[in-house]
Amino acid sequence: MSVEVGFCGVIALFVLLVLRVPVALALIAVSFGGIAYLIGFEPALGVVSSTPYSFVASWTMSAVPMFLLMGFVAYHAGLTGGLFEAGKAIFRRVPGGLAIASIFACSGFASVCGSSLACAAAMGRIAIPEMTRAGYRSSFACGSIAAGGTIGALIPPSILMIIYGVFAETSITQVFLGGIAVGLVTAVGYSVVVLLYCWLRPDIAPRTPVGAEHLSATRALIDIWPVLVLIVLVFGGLFSGFFTATEAGAVGALGAIVVSLVIGRLSWSVLKNSLVETLLTAASLFIIGIGASMFTRFLGITGLSSFIGQAVAGADLGYVQLMVIVVLIYLALGTVMEPFGAMLVTLPVLLPIFKAEAISLVWFGVLVVKLLEIGMITPPVGLNVFVIRSVVPGGDTSVMQIFRGVTPFLLADLVVVSLMVAFPSLVLLLPNLLS
Repeated sequence: MSVEVGFCGVIALFVLLVLRVPVALALIAVSFGGIAYLIGFEPALGVVSSTPYSFVASWTMSAVPMFLLMGFVAYHAGLTGGLFEAGKAIFRRVPGGLAIASIFACSGFASVCGSSLACAAAMGRIAIPEMTRAGYRSSFACGSIAAGGTIGALIPPSILMIIYGVFAETSITQVFLGGIAVGLVTAVGYSVVVLLYCWLRPDIAPRTPVGAEHLSATRALIDIWPVLVLIVLVFGGLFSGFFTATEAGAVGALGAIVVSLVIGRLSWSVLKNSLVETLLTAASLFIIGIGASMFTRFLGITGLSSFIGQAVAGADLGYVQLMVIVVLIYLALGTVMEPFGAMLVTLPVLLPIFKAEAISLVWFGVLVVKLLEIGMITPPVGLNVFVIRSVVPGGDTSVMQIFRGVTPFLLADLVVVSLMVAFPSLVLLLPNLLS
C-alpha cells in the first residue's frame, strides 16, 4: 500500500509541476499530504517544522551563499570585465576568434560565478554587439553565448554541484574536480562548432580572424589579474587540501571583497546589490532544497525508492540501457523544468539505483549537471536563451532565431555526454589523481 502511495505522490508532483506550481511548493505540498496520509497529521507537522532547520543549518550548505556572494561581488565590481578582451587577444588569429573568445571568457567567468544565467547575461552584453558588427549572424552569435553560459555550472564553484554533493553525501571537492575536465571539453567542443561554421558557412561565422592586432595578450592577462587571484586563492587552497569546499566559499567571498577594495571598485552600492542578490538567490535555492528533503523522507516512508531500485536490479538492465534511460529522463525534464528543481525531484529516486549498481556518485553528479545544463538551451523553457534575448541590443533577434542558433552547440553537447558515458575516466581522472 505504501509503495502505491509513493507512486501517487510522484504523479501528483508532476501534475502540479505541469500546472506551473512552483517546484518548492509542489514538493512541500505532496510530501506533507503523503506523510499525513501514511502516518498522521502530527508527524507531518513535525517534518515540516524540523526539515527547514536541519537542511539550512548544515555546515556544508553554508558554501552556497558564500560562493554566490563571491560571484555577485565579482560581477558587480567588474572584476571579470577583462575576460572577453583577454580571449580576443589570445584567439585574434583564429577564424571565429570572437565566438571562441566569448566561449572561453564564459569559462573564466564560471570560475568565480557558478551560475550559467549570470555567465550568459554578462558575456551577452559584452560580446554579442561586437560579434554582430564583425559579421556574425545574430542568431549564431546569440546561440554561442547562450551555450557558452552553460559552462558556468560545470566549472567550479558550481552551486548545482554543491547541492548535489549535499544530497548524494559525496565529496563536493571531487565533484568539482570532475566538472573541470567536462567544462573544458565542452568549451573545446563549442569551439570546434565555431571553426566548422567558419569553414562551411562563412556567411554565418566569418572566416577572417578577429583582426585585433592592437590587443596585447600580456596586457589583457594583466587586466584579468583579479580573476586569476581569486582562482589561485580558492582553488589552490581547495584542491591542495588546505581548506574544504565549505571554507573555500568563505575565503572566496572575502577575497572578492578585498580585491574589489584594493582596485577601488568596492562601493556601498556594489556591496548592497551583491548582498541582496545573494540573499534572494540563496533563499530560493534553500526553499527548493527543503522541499526536496521532505520529498526524500516521504519516499523513504513509502519504500518507493527501494522498490524502484529492486525493480531495476531485477530487470537486469545493462550499463548502456540504464544510461540511455537516465539521459532521456533528464533531457525531457530539462525542456520543462529549471535545473535545481529537475535535479532535486529526481535524486531521491535515482541515487539509490546508482548506489546499488556501484556506479561512482562523483561521475553521476557531473553527468547530471551536464544534462541539466543542456536543458538551459533547449526549447521551450531554455532559460539561457531567454536571458540572451533580454540583453540583445535592439531586440531584433527572436527567441526562435536564438534557439536555431544554439542547435549546433546542442549537438556538441550530446557528443560530450556520449564521451562521458563511454569513458567515465574523462570525469574521474582528476578526482582519482588528486584524491
